[in-house]
Amino acid sequence: MPSPRFHGRVESADRQCEAPGCREAGEFRAPGRRPNGFDGPGEWRWFCLQHVREFNAGYDWFEGMSAEEIIAAQSPIAGWRTETRAFRPDAGVDGVPRWADYADPLDAIAARARGIRSRAEREARMAATGRFSREEAQALETMGLGSDTDRARLRRRYSELVRRYHPDRNGGDRKHEARLGEVVEAYQLLRKSAALA
Repeated sequence: MPSPRFHGRVESADRQCEAPGCREAGEFRAPGRRPNGFDGPGEWRWFCLQHVREFNAGYDWFEGMSAEEIIAAQSPIAGWRTETRAFRPDAGVDGVPRWADYADPLDAIAARARGIRSRAEREARMAATGRFSREEAQALETMGLGSDTDRARLRRRYSELVRRYHPDRNGGDRKHEARLGEVVEAYQLLRKSAALA
């Protein structure tokens, strides 16, 4: 016995199919006259199963696009250069590669994986020497410093990072405030460390 359920069905007794002359319930939505956009969600048309199938068979997603836009939309990496948190111009501020620095997503993923691997190896080396605790090794990583750090280098790096992230140095922009907090916390831990000469 076939299942009465279909993907996308929204059962409602008060909605009628919008196809002319059809008296079935409008349980399946289709794109309306106004698409999603800046002003909020778009409008939907509601059809019965038969009419939504007909609508979908004749729907042209690429309508109104130029040939270049169609080719770009069909690309396997379409949307790759969309600006998200990792794509923002300030995303690579700590020397970590930004996603937008790469044309190929696989190159970006490989670079990130190498960075994660090298960070883990550095932390393991520092913990193995017994010079730094795991927390101190993580604090050094936050500060962008290695196991050869001394107190003078720590102070210079702290000063540099505070200048970089402080809102007063960024026109009052507080978007780096969380990162500044991490730097201050890491510095407070490391400045008390007996492992630093």
